[in-house]
Amino acid sequence: MITTSSILETINEIKSIEVFGINAFNLILFIFVFFTIFFCRSLIKNFIRKKIKFFFRNTGSDNFIKIVDRPLNFLIFSVAFFCSTSFLSESELIRKFTDKINSSFFTVVVFWFIGLSIQPLFLKIKNIETVLTKDLLEWIINAIKVVLFILGLSAVLEIWGIKVAPIIAGLGLFGVAVALGAQDLFKNLISGVLVLIEKRFKKGDVIIIEGVIEGVVEKIGFRSTAIRKFDKSLCYIPNNQFAENAVTNISETSNRRINWLIGLEYKTTTKQLKTICRDIEELISNNKEDFFVTPKTPVIVKINEFAASSIDILVRCFANTSDYEEFVNTKDKLAIGIKEIVERRKCSFAFPSQSLYIEKS
Repeated sequence: MITTSSILETINEIKSIEVFGINAFNLILFIFVFFTIFFCRSLIKNFIRKKIKFFFRNTGSDNFIKIVDRPLNFLIFSVAFFCSTSFLSESELIRKFTDKINSSFFTVVVFWFIGLSIQPLFLKIKNIETVLTKDLLEWIINAIKVVLFILGLSAVLEIWGIKVAPIIAGLGLFGVAVALGAQDLFKNLISGVLVLIEKRFKKGDVIIIEGVIEGVVEKIGFRSTAIRKFDKSLCYIPNNQFAENAVTNISETSNRRINWLIGLEYKTTTKQLKTICRDIEELISNNKEDFFVTPKTPVIVKINEFAASSIDILVRCFANTSDYEEFVNTKDKLAIGIKEIVERRKCSFAFPSQSLYIEKS
């Protein structure tokens, strides 16, 4: 029969056993406490998630909860290890070693959580996206994360007695040498920052650099910008190209312009020319749905010049859209309308031709 005295005797016998200088009973307690806390991690995670969801309730907390799942697991592991190592304090050498491990674990957890909290904390700032562009905000967040990583690594190294100051001094001298050989890298970096600060373009914009590239911006990086060309190939352009060349942002176009020369035959009469010009002008001016007509953007339909094979009429107006597909549809309708006007007025379009005169001898 198991009695209290027999249990105490068994415990005393276990206490008399040592493993690597650690009391066997304390070692059993270490294992028991560690796995008890670790197996209760679901309850702990649910409690922490509720607090996170409440604090970041207006900044997409669901996404944040997903990305903090791994650091939460690491935090629970660190807490379990910390609580269980309190039973291993008999050996001073092991106690000092476990203290350093615990300090390292919690330092990593703190910097990890701070790094993940930067973006939602920035989004909690009112009207932050109106002051800073989305791309610039992403750059700032990434830069802060890099700084936090360096600080966290330095803190962990200091815990283990590795002096960081001499390493930083050595890296400073090394950085000067690298900077001299990496001028293009810093040039591209500064150019990228200027692009974001001046808001020249953003992700999704269609841009043109004459003689260099034309396409859709997919990503603005520290050194280069990824642009998807219209043939669907991906091209990486160094950021200094945006500082040294003129960049046309097609996506910022308010209204697309139509600028055509309509060539009519020379046999067209003066009356027909006037009537055709008037009809084309009325066609555009009366269609406010497709065309943008204001005193600053008037419709121009005038005889431009007497060309070699035609009388050219200048047609200049603005479509009431910046979308390329809608613009193409507007041009299509205008071209058909002009063709109908010319046919209705019994005229014909000119084409390049030459007259040959043969003299009879």
